[in-house]
Amino acid sequence: MANIILLGPPGAGKGTQAKRLVEERGMVQLSTGDMLREAKTSGTEMGKRVAEVMARGELVTDDIVIGLIEEKITGPAGGGFIFDGFPRTLPQADALGQLLSRTGQVLDAVIEMQVDDAALVARITGRFTCGQCGEVYHDVTKPTKAAGTCDVCGSHDLKRRADDNEDALKQRLMEYYKKTSPLIGYYYAKKQLSSVDGLAEMDAVAQAIAAVLDKA
Repeated sequence: MANIILLGPPGAGKGTQAKRLVEERGMVQLSTGDMLREAKTSGTEMGKRVAEVMARGELVTDDIVIGLIEEKITGPAGGGFIFDGFPRTLPQADALGQLLSRTGQVLDAVIEMQVDDAALVARITGRFTCGQCGEVYHDVTKPTKAAGTCDVCGSHDLKRRADDNEDALKQRLMEYYKKTSPLIGYYYAKKQLSSVDGLAEMDAVAQAIAAVLDKA
């Protein structure tokens, strides 16, 4: 069992690798966005707080997110937890460390999925998905067998994210590096940071992550 943080810019493949860890190791993925959406409709006290904040159009505070994480990590652990999208800042990293300590748990590894920005832009701008089953395709590396038709479910509902264009992606990358770069140094200083090539072939990335976890 291992608790890990996956770090990497938008499009680095964190979601894909987290899904594999869930399937292969029984880990539990804690995605901040998913937790907030779930809490909003849960009817719990914490859920009501989330719904009120979001209804006002405000950002959910760190203490609310930490509260949601605490609810999750004190439940069934499976093969451990994957923190996806949290922490993003140094105060959040400190808060997560305190929470794990308080609940008698440890952070086993922080895995940074390193990418080359230019290659990442090429990867993302060519990406499109099936609106029905969620299968992901790419103009160059993974086109559909029949133009306009999903290989998996046969749907013609293929779409691209509005912000999967070069200008928007460069802005998202800038935001990521501005906010998240300090975390790289933070976890490196704690000797918890490992790096893998996020642009390698998917199975190679999975193997590199597995090697880190097996050493943890």
